[in-house]
Amino acid sequence: MAATDVVRESAQAGRIVFFEESARDGAQAKTLMGAGFRVRLAQEQGAVFGADGPRHVVFAAGFPSVCAQEFEATRQVALEAQGSVSPAAICRGTVPDVRLALRAVRGAAHARVMVIVAASEATARALVHGDAREALAAGLDVVKEAVDLADGVAVDVCLVDAPRADHALVAEYAGAMTAQGAGTIVLADTVGDLLPGQTRALFQQVAAGAGPEAVLVSHLHNDLGLGLANTLAALESGVRVAACSWLGMAERSGMAATEQLLFLLAHDPAKAARVLGADCEPWWTAPDLTRLPRIARMVSAETGIPLTVTTPIVGSGVATISTGTPFTHPQTFQPYDPQHHLGLAPTVVLTHLASRRVLRAVAERLGHHLDPDQTRTALVWVKDRAYRLGQAVVADADFAAYLDGLTTRTTAPAPAPAS
Repeated sequence: MAATDVVRESAQAGRIVFFEESARDGAQAKTLMGAGFRVRLAQEQGAVFGADGPRHVVFAAGFPSVCAQEFEATRQVALEAQGSVSPAAICRGTVPDVRLALRAVRGAAHARVMVIVAASEATARALVHGDAREALAAGLDVVKEAVDLADGVAVDVCLVDAPRADHALVAEYAGAMTAQGAGTIVLADTVGDLLPGQTRALFQQVAAGAGPEAVLVSHLHNDLGLGLANTLAALESGVRVAACSWLGMAERSGMAATEQLLFLLAHDPAKAARVLGADCEPWWTAPDLTRLPRIARMVSAETGIPLTVTTPIVGSGVATISTGTPFTHPQTFQPYDPQHHLGLAPTVVLTHLASRRVLRAVAERLGHHLDPDQTRTALVWVKDRAYRLGQAVVADADFAAYLDGLTTRTTAPAPAPAS
């Protein structure tokens, strides 16, 4: 009896599944995750959903045909993270590649392989030196073979450059591949030049032509800065499986960032309903969003991709305050509560924009209680130092050293009068 395809089951039940690409497509961002780290990341990401990790996360563990080391890394993830996620191996649309990918994940619970098939005329010429229909027909034959060989492993298909292909042709083969046993059909943007309206139309047209049994997956790149917006457009059109990557890393300018997409769909049910529909129940187990900052820091440390002050959800600017009115009325000046949703306590940062309240708060955190004269004196020092050095932020250590001197000077007893 065939194993239950928990990803297909989840998507058809209206639940959200993340097709995690940071270990695979992320490599094309010139990063390399070691096997042990891939296992750790898969386990951490699955833990966001507790026991339902395999039903909410497909983890693209690697591309086994790249080299022996990549095969072994994929195999290690499949065996060691199988209880946390649905592990997947990626392969080209050839039977030898399929056999190798199946070897890499065979025996793991909820294992999958994804077969890459050219869909547009341009990619068909580049990949198989034929036209699009020939490439799709050959891909269908490979899918048939893969399903026959799978022995309980789910088979997914990635249709490369689907937006620039003939949408009716894509729909025809998406339906045919599903009928042959494909679990999901990934429509890959590939070159990252879609607009949200085009994305919505693509998925609606292919879904209508492929039939109700086809489970479509979005795989949308960020070359125009629209990866997340396009992914939301795909979800609005009914897609329930979305490719993404931690910190957005993927080929060229990347793709939708896992932490951003997950947070957006989970932190506010009203926002999720605007994207997914009022009747959607997106989770088997609601995600633990407080895990996101730690996972992001872990990925950043492994890959060297920095978390900057402008990185949404997990960046260094989240939960920080540096000016007076946001300090006194924080809820008025932020779209969500970082402490409630992410477990990030607010931090007051001392900059040249500091008000007296902000300065006193930082001083008290450092163990100094300033009177009004000391506060005025310290505020002049902070602003002068920032502009003199050309650095907005005054480090706690520097400010503490200044305060030590300031409070010593202003609290020292007056010298006794000379006799």
